[in-house]
Amino acid sequence: MKSRSLLAALAVATALSGCNLAPKYVRPVGAAPATLPEGGVYPRAATDAPDITQIGWRDFFLDPRLQQVIEAGLANNRDLRIAAGNVLQARAQYGIQRASQVPNTTISGSGTYTNNAFGAAGGGMGAGGAAGGIGAGTGTGTGTGTGTGTGTGTGTGGVGGGTGVGAGAGAGAVGGGIGSASSNLEFYSVNAGFSQFELDLFGRVQNLSRAALEQYFASEEAQRAARISLIAEIANAWLRMAADQEQLRISRETLKAFEQSLELTRAQFRIGVASELEARQAETNYQAARNDIATLQTQVARDQNALNLLVGATVPADQLPTNLGSGPVTRDALPGDLSSEVLLRRPDVLQAEHQLIAQNANIGAARAAFFPRISLTATIGTISTALSGLFGGGSFTYNAAPSVALPLFDGGRNAANLDYAKASQQVAVATYERAIQSAFREVSDALAQRGTIEEQVSAQTARAEAASVAARLSDARYRAGVDSFLVALDAQRTAYAAQQQLVTTRLARGSNLVELYRALGGGLN
Repeated sequence: MKSRSLLAALAVATALSGCNLAPKYVRPVGAAPATLPEGGVYPRAATDAPDITQIGWRDFFLDPRLQQVIEAGLANNRDLRIAAGNVLQARAQYGIQRASQVPNTTISGSGTYTNNAFGAAGGGMGAGGAAGGIGAGTGTGTGTGTGTGTGTGTGTGGVGGGTGVGAGAGAGAVGGGIGSASSNLEFYSVNAGFSQFELDLFGRVQNLSRAALEQYFASEEAQRAARISLIAEIANAWLRMAADQEQLRISRETLKAFEQSLELTRAQFRIGVASELEARQAETNYQAARNDIATLQTQVARDQNALNLLVGATVPADQLPTNLGSGPVTRDALPGDLSSEVLLRRPDVLQAEHQLIAQNANIGAARAAFFPRISLTATIGTISTALSGLFGGGSFTYNAAPSVALPLFDGGRNAANLDYAKASQQVAVATYERAIQSAFREVSDALAQRGTIEEQVSAQTARAEAASVAARLSDARYRAGVDSFLVALDAQRTAYAAQQQLVTTRLARGSNLVELYRALGGGLN
C-alpha cells in the first residue's frame, strides 16, 4: 500500500513538470524584402520553370566527368567528414541531456555475513541469565548458571539464572569472560531505485534538453550547408581548370602565330626591309605569349591540386577537363518562385534559426534556477536472513528521501546567468537576421549577373570573331604592303586578348549558374 502511494506521488510530481519559463518563440521578420528583385538587370522567371531547390545535383550537372568528381568528393572530403562528426557529437550530447528527464534507475543485491555481537563478548561461557552468550571457548566470570553444550567455564558468586548453551558454569547477568565466538549472522537484500532525481516542476531540465535538441538540429543543417557548398566548390574548381586549359590552348596557338611573325620580321630586318623596331615589337608579342603559357601551366597544376583537396583524393586524368567546351555543363534553369520565402529553407538560415530556438530554451533554464529545486531519492526492495526467504512474505522494504533546495544568496550568479542567456538570445536573433540578409544578397547578386551574362557572352563571342577576322585581314594587308607591320601586330594582340576574354566570360556564365543553384539551396539529392 505504501509502495503504491510512493509511485503515485512520483507520477503526480512528474505530471506537474509542465511549467515552462522559456519565452515563446516568434520567428523574426523584416530582415529582408518579401520578394527577390525583379526588373532591370534581373531576369524574369519563367512560369514553367522548375523549383531549382528540388533539382538534385546529378540532374543539374550534365557532364559525366564532373558528376564522378562530385560523387568522389562527397565520399572523401575531410571537411564534410568533420561536419558529419559534429552531427554525431551533437546527437550524443542531446542523448546525454535528455537522459536527465527520466530517473536513473539501478538495481542492486547484497549479502552480509557478520559475527553475533553477544557471542563475541562472552564466547566460551555458558549462557546464563539474560545476557548468556552462545559459543565455545574459555572464560572467567561471576555468577551461577546452568548450561549445556560444548566448552568450559568457571565462575562463582553473583546472582544469575537462565539456561544457555555452554559447558560448566554459565555466565550470570553481569559476569562475562573473554573468549572467541564461532556463530555468524547472515543478511540478504535486493533493492531497486533512483538517486537525486530532479522533479522538473519549473522546466529547467526540459529546457536544457530542448536546447541540446536544437543544437543537434543546427549541426544537421550545418552538415547540409557544407554538402551544398562542397558541391558548388568542386564544380567551380572543375570549371576553372577547364577555362585555364582553354586559355593554355589559345596561348599555344597564338605563340605559333607570333613565332612566325617574329621569324618573318627578323628575316626582313636582316635584309633591310624591316626595321629593328618592328623586329623588337614582334619579339615582345612572342615573349608575352611564352610567359602566358608558363603562367597558365602553373595555374592548371594549381587547379588540379585545389580539386584534389576538395575531392579528398587524386582525381583520375580521365575525369579532368581538357577545355571549357561549347556544350552546357549545367542545366540552364531559372527559379520558378522568386519569393524570398525560399531563403528560409536554406540550410545555413535553418541552422541559425535552430540556434536561436536553443537560446530561447536557455533563457527558460536560467529563469528556473531562481525557483526551488526538488529532488527525490527512493528505493524499494526486500531483505531476509535467509537467501531462500528473500522474496517471502514480510520481507518488503522501501525508502524515500525527498529534498528541496532554494537559492537564498549566490552572489548574483543566477541573475548573471539569466542576463547572459538573454544577451546570447539577442546575438542569435542578429545572427539569424544576418544569415537571411546574406542569403538575399547572394541570390540577388547571382540573379543580377544571370540577367546580363548571356548578353556578355554574345558580345564577347562577336568581338572575338571580329578580332580574328581583323587580324587575318591586317596580316594580309601587311604582306601586300598596304598596312604597316605595327598595325598587323596590334590586330594580333587584340584578337588574342578577345579570345582570352571570351573564355573568362564563358567561365563566369558557368560559375553564375552554379552560384545561383547554391544560393537558392539546391544540391542535396
